[in-house]
Formats: sequence, C-alpha cells, structure tokens
Amino acid sequence: MFIVNWWRNLSWKVKISGSKNACLPILAATLLINWKITLKNVPSIWDVWTMLEIMWSIWVTHKFEWDKLFLDTSNLSIEWLEMEKIKKIRASILLLAPLLHFFKKLSIPSPWGCSIGKRPIDSHLNWLKAIWYDYEVTEKTINVFGGEKSGDTIINAWFWVTWTENLIVANVLRPGVTTIKSAAIEPHVMNVVDLLRAAWADIHIRYDHTIIITWVKELKKEVEFDVISDYIESGTFMIIWALASKEFIDIENARISDLYAFIEKLKEAWVKVEDLWNDTLRVYRCDNLKAVTVQTNLYPGFPTDLQSPFTILLTQAEWISKIHEVLFESRLNFLVELEKMKWHVAILNPHEALIFGKTKLKAWASLTSWDLRAWVAMVIAALLTDGETQVTNIDYIKRGYSNFVEKMTGLWADIKEVM
Repeated sequence: MFIVNWWRNLSWKVKISGSKNACLPILAATLLINWKITLKNVPSIWDVWTMLEIMWSIWVTHKFEWDKLFLDTSNLSIEWLEMEKIKKIRASILLLAPLLHFFKKLSIPSPWGCSIGKRPIDSHLNWLKAIWYDYEVTEKTINVFGGEKSGDTIINAWFWVTWTENLIVANVLRPGVTTIKSAAIEPHVMNVVDLLRAAWADIHIRYDHTIIITWVKELKKEVEFDVISDYIESGTFMIIWALASKEFIDIENARISDLYAFIEKLKEAWVKVEDLWNDTLRVYRCDNLKAVTVQTNLYPGFPTDLQSPFTILLTQAEWISKIHEVLFESRLNFLVELEKMKWHVAILNPHEALIFGKTKLKAWASLTSWDLRAWVAMVIAALLTDGETQVTNIDYIKRGYSNFVEKMTGLWADIKEVM
C-alpha cells in the first residue's frame, strides 16, 4: 500500500512518460514487422512487462536500455504461448490479429484486467468473420480458426479503441482494401498507425472517422519508432498542480494538442494554464475553483480516463458540479469509497453524479480502489487532507503510471510505498 500525507506545496517540474495505451497495441503490432524493432519512450509499468513476458513465450526476444526497447520478432512460435499471463491484462487480445496472420488458428483464454464496466469479448471478435475467420467461445478459451481471404471489405468499429487497433493490424497484410467505418482516432490509435506507416503500411485516415487500409505485400524489416507521451498522465498531473502546487509547476511532453477539451474545462473551472512552447505547459495553483459540468466523450472530447481525477478537483470548487460518465457504467463506483473522506456527493444513476463543494477532505485510515484511474484520484484526494491516508491495491498504479512515486517525491510530495 501507499501512505500519503497532506502536502500542498509541490514544486519543480515533471516529465511525462510514454503512453501505456499506445505502447501495448504497438508491441502487438511489432509482430507483423517480423524482424528487428527499436521502440523509444517505452514506459516501465507492469502491463508492459506482462505483455513482454507473453511475447517472450512466443519467442520474441527483448532488451531494455533506459526507456529504449529492442525487439526481435523473427522467430515466432505459439507452441509455448503463456496462457496464464494472457488472463492478467485485457490488452493481450491485441495479440490475436498478428498471431492469426502467421498461424491461422489460435486458442487463448479470455483476458481480464479491467473493472470499469462491461467490455464484452465478442465485440473484439466480430471483425474476425468480416475477414473470413470463425471462432467459438467456450467457458475458458476462445478458439479461432480459418484464414484471412483476399477481397475488399467494409467494417464498422463502432468507435471502440481496441477493436479499431485489432482491425488495423489484421488488415495491413491482407490482400484487398479494408475500410473501417466509425473508427476510433484517439492519439494512441494514431500512434499505432504511425508505427505501421513507418514500416511501409498503406493506411489513410479520413476526417469522418474512416480508416482505409490497402494491402502491401510485406513490411519493412527494421524500424525505429517513438511511443507518444501519455496524455492521460499529463492531465492527471495538471489536476495535481492546480490543487497542490506551491505556485505553479511545469509539465514537459504535455501532449497539449491531445488535451484541448480537457484543458478548456480546466480553464472553465478557473485554473490558469500557460503554454510555454515545445509542448511544455505551466499549470498554476487555484484556490477559488468554479463548479462546472463535465461529460466524458470519445476523442477529441473529455477523456473518460481523466474523469475520476477531475472529480477530486471539483470537490474543491464552489457550488455544485455535475459529472456525466457516458462511456462506462461502473466508473463512478469510486465515489462511494471516497465518501469516507466526508465529502458530499449524490450519485443520480450509474452514469451521473453531483459533487457538492467546497469540501475539506478528511484523512482516512485506508482507501481501496478497483480501477487504475480511481486509484490515482484517491492519491490526489489524500494530498488534500489534513493527515495520513493509506491507499491499498497498489498494483493498479504500477500497471499504468511509470515511476509515479519517484515523480511525486521529486516534487516534494509525502508519499511512500510500504509492504
């Protein structure tokens, strides 16, 4: 668990790490390149290490040097595919497309690793039939068989991020033209596209969320590529600075262009931000926050992954704020746990809540979280109390935030990990 003490004088600056949401699908996509890949700005988090362990079991070798990752994917084999580790992270479903391209049939367990609402596995499998695979789902495994056939096809991705990523990887080397309608265009999806383009894939993006993929016979054998910085981590630190900095803090690699809707909502709440150029953002502490209404949405709307931390910001705003979580029906569950800190909230339904401010949060002996973004929200809340708070289930933070404790202590936060 982590022990967090009250501290509202954070200072210095922070550099944002590589994106978890980009790195995981990029790792899966590297299997198509089938030779040597160098990835830079790779975050050191548990989900990445788990993905690499799964890839090791299919004979992908790797070597880390700081944040640079060297991969060799030239000797793929599914004979010893690590089934138990696949269950640990939902992103393992991204391995389905490249492995089917090479081996035509595959059995994997249903992946886990998420607690924020229904993400049915069949929604990620529907694209298989569109390219002439078939599958059966048993109690414990997903069995996929058949083979990709040539020909043009149109598929609707319904704006699902992982589904879009799987479709892109599945069709880069499939003969024909694939048109993906209602595609997700989040920055991490576009980072996967940029990797494959760097490997000579023919992928075009249209303004109406359409992605058009034209078959290429083979991809470039050696690629060096940068994983984008994590705009969710960047937004999280913006909230921390607005609430707990001594005066202001600078954020490097802030992904300002990816956070337009979020930054506009910060400004609406009277948080002062200043673009220092070179993707560095200065965020000032704000002691007179204004209540606002927040509705999460698909990119480029307000990110659902920043809803939980932003809710903590709203506890310090005058009057009544409203949260409308559009995408996930369980993402507001953390509000019940945080009621221990004596804040005032009204949960209207699984998707909407009212936040009554301004509230002086009380330290609590122990808080428990059930998802990654709610966990970091609890840490932010603990920084605003007048005492010591324990936050358990620390596996979540290690899954998604690289060197979080080191970054926070480097800013003079009183936070430490204990067994």
